[in-house]
Amino acid sequence: MPAVNEAFSKIELSDLVMECTLGIGGFGRVELVSWKKNPELTFALKCLKKQHIVRTKQQEHILSERTILFNARSNFICRLYKTFRDAKFVYMLMEVCLGGEVWTVLRNVGNFDESTSRFVVACVLEAFQHLHDRGIIFRDLKPENLLLDNQGYVKLCDFGFAKAIGPGKKTWTFCGTPEYVSPEVILNKGHSFPTDIWQIGILLFELLTGSPPFTAPDSMKIYGAILRGIGAVEFPPVVGKSARALIKRLCKESPSERLGSGSGGIADVRKHKWFQGFDWAGLRRMSIVPPLRPKIRGPNDASNFDKFEPRVSIPPDEISGWDNDF
Repeated sequence: MPAVNEAFSKIELSDLVMECTLGIGGFGRVELVSWKKNPELTFALKCLKKQHIVRTKQQEHILSERTILFNARSNFICRLYKTFRDAKFVYMLMEVCLGGEVWTVLRNVGNFDESTSRFVVACVLEAFQHLHDRGIIFRDLKPENLLLDNQGYVKLCDFGFAKAIGPGKKTWTFCGTPEYVSPEVILNKGHSFPTDIWQIGILLFELLTGSPPFTAPDSMKIYGAILRGIGAVEFPPVVGKSARALIKRLCKESPSERLGSGSGGIADVRKHKWFQGFDWAGLRRMSIVPPLRPKIRGPNDASNFDKFEPRVSIPPDEISGWDNDF
């Protein structure tokens, strides 16, 4: 696969036209933008408020996200083409996935059948394999961070918590979404690749049932439920015997006991009975017809995303220079 940022390396920020907003987060917004020279060509432009990044001490996370995405070469990870900066924002020009978030589809239908869930998890496994082979953990798996491309293939996005740690190493940063956090993160024991494995199990449960296995009104109660373990969770009948067995293997309390955390890595998860008969080669060739086929009327169609108000407030300047590489 050629370097993904080469084709669009000559695009400048001034060449982009804002079409609409695809998402809003604490750090800023994601805008659908088109290229003035070819309006049929659209991208997602992630606009991150520099002052907010500095105030929350997230500079290293943002720089790490940039490096990891620039080096990623997977059909199951959103591509980063180029980055820009000005006094107020850093910008990431990314591949746009107009099918929207898996979370939105899941919210609208309630839950997925086994076949759809299998496809989504298989795409995630391909992305995680690519990252883990390069010594990178993701740490923020959830349906909101999975996007559907125009065909319906699933791509991993939002690498704000991703980190290169290398084989045999651990990291101690407490991060992630409460419902998806692994026991070793809660207990501050240090965590590694098995944390991603845990999150695959949580994702599978949420896809099949419509909500994650550990839920409560506040974070502390969620963490308490997680520490009580997957064995204390009542599985609804919609989760079949084989899927239930897989979730329990992925969500073992001890990181080293999780399926996929051994020397075989992610490949061991693929071999589980629940994936029996799945066409992995077809998935990698992208020749499988995806189960979720988004309706997209053109390169500017943002109808698969929630609607957001246009930006009104302008953040102050931030000129400390941490973002010189952008």
